[in-house]
Amino acid sequence: MEHRDDQAARDKVLSLVKDAHIAMLASRGEDGHLHARPMGTKTVNFDGYLWFFTDIDSPKVVEIRRDPQVLVTYSDESKQHYVSISGVAEVLQDKAKAKELWSEALRVWFPKGVDDPKIGLVKVKVEGAEYWDSPSSTMLYAYGYLKAMTTGERPNGGENATVRF
Repeated sequence: MEHRDDQAARDKVLSLVKDAHIAMLASRGEDGHLHARPMGTKTVNFDGYLWFFTDIDSPKVVEIRRDPQVLVTYSDESKQHYVSISGVAEVLQDKAKAKELWSEALRVWFPKGVDDPKIGLVKVKVEGAEYWDSPSSTMLYAYGYLKAMTTGERPNGGENATVRF
C-alpha cells in the first residue's frame, strides 16, 4: 500500500467521494463499540471538512461530543471505488452554514425547513483517508480470475493508498 500526503492524493480522495450522496458515519457508542449510520454528505466546496445535517437531539450527537474521533466510509460498487476517511467531528448549530448547505431534499428530515430549531451540523475535519480504486469492467475481472486460476497469482487489484490531510 502506498502512503501519500500530496495534493494530488487529496484530490483523488475528493474525486472518489464527490458524487457519493450517502456515507456511513461511525462514532463510538456509550458501550465503547463503534456505531455507524447512513448520512447524506453535504460538500459544496471541499475545504478539508465533510458536513452532515443531523437532528441536534440524536444519539450520534451525544457520541460525538463524548468522543469526536469518527470514521466516514463511502462505497460505489458499480465503479469499484471505496474510501474510508478518519477525522475529528464537532456538532454545531450554525444557521448561516445550514442555509449555505441546505437542499430541499432535506425537508424530509426537517419539515420546518432550514429554520428548524432541531437542525444541527456535524463538521468532520478530515485527518486521513484510505482509498481503493479498482478496475470495474467485467472483462478485467474475467482476466483476473483467469490469471489466478492459471498462475496462482492475484491480479492487480487497482490503486490503494493512505492519504494524510
